Amino acid sequence: MTNAVHRVLGAAFATVACAIGGIASAQAAPCELHIWPAERMNSMTTGLLGGGLLDAALHSGKDASNKAQMASALDSPSQLDALQSLKLTDLLNRQPGTVIVRHETPLERKTMNKVKTRRSDSTAACYSELIVADVFYQKAAIYGRSLRTLFMLRDFGNDQRIDYEYKAWGGNGLKLFPAKEGEDATAALNELVSVFDKNFEEYANNARKAMTAKKG
Repeated sequence: MTNAVHRVLGAAFATVACAIGGIASAQAAPCELHIWPAERMNSMTTGLLGGGLLDAALHSGKDASNKAQMASALDSPSQLDALQSLKLTDLLNRQPGTVIVRHETPLERKTMNKVKTRRSDSTAACYSELIVADVFYQKAAIYGRSLRTLFMLRDFGNDQRIDYEYKAWGGNGLKLFPAKEGEDATAALNELVSVFDKNFEEYANNARKAMTAKKG
């Protein structure tokens, strides 16, 4: 066999090896879970009037103060840190080795349900998104104080089409927030973060059940 033939065969084998290597590399590429914080905080305090414009006007100052404190305790980095402190891949049944990709800038709330394609530029073949949609404090005369959080999980195939979506609230009671005069303000703000985590764990538990039911 001549040197020229050896060179041709060598080049051909190298091309095939590169192609096989590329396929194997694509298959071995880790899954990605992209996470976004909520854009806005909401507070609603209702008294014996049970809501409505008059009730809202009476509590507008308090609600504005609550939102400012919530934005301080649960700013974008704090929301993402709180989520990453949990075992996200286990809680959401992600593939082992899934890479968590943080997005510090919240998505516009008004686009949350309108945009049906990927919210990042990633082209990963295994790709999903976790979006915090709303963080909502509520105080009701009968039910007391609570923090509710709206989450959205979206799974994609190797394209721009949503294969699965689960959107739901998680909610738990508050004992310390908002702190009254003379009470520990730092403990009250820390409570917001811990309850935010509980809300996600509640959401994730329901998400796993929904995903299991869908597969079944």
